[in-house]
Amino acid sequence: MNDHRMASADPAAAHPGPDPGSGEVRRFWGRLGLPGLVDVHTHFMPERVLRKVWAYFDALGPLTGGLEWPITYRAEEEERTALLREFGVRAFTSMLYPHKPGMAPWLNGWAADFARRTPDCLHTATLYPEPGVEAYVQEAVEAGARVFKAHVQVGAYDPADELLDGAWGLLAAAGIPVVIHCGSGPAPGKHTGPEPIAHVLARHPRLRLVVAHLGMPEYEEFLTLAERYEEVRLDTTMAFTDFTEDFMPFPHRALPRLADLGDRVLLGSDFPNIPYPYVHQLQALERLGLGEEWLRAVCHDNAVELFGLSRGR
Repeated sequence: MNDHRMASADPAAAHPGPDPGSGEVRRFWGRLGLPGLVDVHTHFMPERVLRKVWAYFDALGPLTGGLEWPITYRAEEEERTALLREFGVRAFTSMLYPHKPGMAPWLNGWAADFARRTPDCLHTATLYPEPGVEAYVQEAVEAGARVFKAHVQVGAYDPADELLDGAWGLLAAAGIPVVIHCGSGPAPGKHTGPEPIAHVLARHPRLRLVVAHLGMPEYEEFLTLAERYEEVRLDTTMAFTDFTEDFMPFPHRALPRLADLGDRVLLGSDFPNIPYPYVHQLQALERLGLGEEWLRAVCHDNAVELFGLSRGR
């Protein structure tokens, strides 16, 4: 087991002050001639909810795959947003998700307020298969939500559930991306894997799904879905890092397919819930050897186009 998995998970070890790796992060995007980064997979949520998430990681809950998972950026909300800005992240998200009925509208209310007081955060919302889901998704869209988060593993639901059909149709028509954790990593769920998502896309082929974590460990199956449906995208969250390559390595034979989909791959990090420094995700992408044009697209330009952001150059 690598040393980075054994780092302290003690809440007292909260990340102090300026990140020593921020200079490395800024040099990374500076070398590429970018004005910064766009990270589509960062977590901000009500503090008591986030504390419970951290406690779950600390306790090595079953959905973590039993892995030691120290939270590198365990800090207060204000410090976490400051760190992303220090890294040069121009836009980010507040990925949050319900695990039971009745929770999503409350989370959406919190996320709308967070977006109002955090202008560089893309207004994020979520959903759950329950009566009334289409109504509150419509409400979030009308309130300005720019991205949704769905977590099939934690929510333990079938994304093809009929209760969600109207909501998927609404989001497809609105062209709003949905970052969805639907792969079976780091631990499988009852409804994870490519088949449930294939059913959703068969009904809603224009739905802008962004498959989180490149769909690990079913990388190739989700690449196939992205090749079949032109609105399907993938995010890089935790993929190719030493941590993930130890137990769910990306198949080298699939790298040409990933290169060919370079206009539909987006940078994601899972900040703050990562067991290594932020810069490691960027280094992991760079060492793939897919070239600077691919890196510029993945780390900035693809998200700028998807969300209609200013190019900042």
